[in-house]
Amino acid sequence: MGLLTFSLNVTLDGCVDHQEGIADDETHAFFTRLMDEAGAMLWGRVTYEMMECYWPAVARGDVEAPAAMREWAVQLEAKPKYVVSSTRTVFPWTNSHHLAGDLRASVQKLKDATPAGVLLGSGQLATALDRLDLIDEYKLLVHPRIVGHGPTLYQSGLPGTRRLALVSATPLRNGAVAMHYRRAQGG
Repeated sequence: MGLLTFSLNVTLDGCVDHQEGIADDETHAFFTRLMDEAGAMLWGRVTYEMMECYWPAVARGDVEAPAAMREWAVQLEAKPKYVVSSTRTVFPWTNSHHLAGDLRASVQKLKDATPAGVLLGSGQLATALDRLDLIDEYKLLVHPRIVGHGPTLYQSGLPGTRRLALVSATPLRNGAVAMHYRRAQGG
């Protein structure tokens, strides 16, 4: 069984607005490595739609982009992408699949079928999956910014505190810190 790893950009005040992070080669290289290590991507519909309107064009070369962004786009194109949605069933982007039915059962089945692990990159979906105790690891890229607005990480709350064990904290040259946590025993 593979691990379900939640990974996202987040500012010091918890904002997860994708436009508020540092989007440079170092950040893209970080997420490319995470994607490389995972067997599949998992998103909610909103994240999928945001990604599908930009990254396929970068992968095709229709949009000018730095080398690190193009590398991310090409690898993302090939990676299996699973989408949780109750409002959309057709996902035409290459290697995209709909996860339907019971959320706990369908995500557990995906984890069981993906020994290299699944990389989760949607904040709202992470809240739902954390409520089901399905997230094993957290790899958050914390940006040195305070933005004063949302959306924020776990803004709709959890039923209780999640205790985590620090695996590593790696500073990047751009000032962001890659934080890697695992669920603590009994947490």
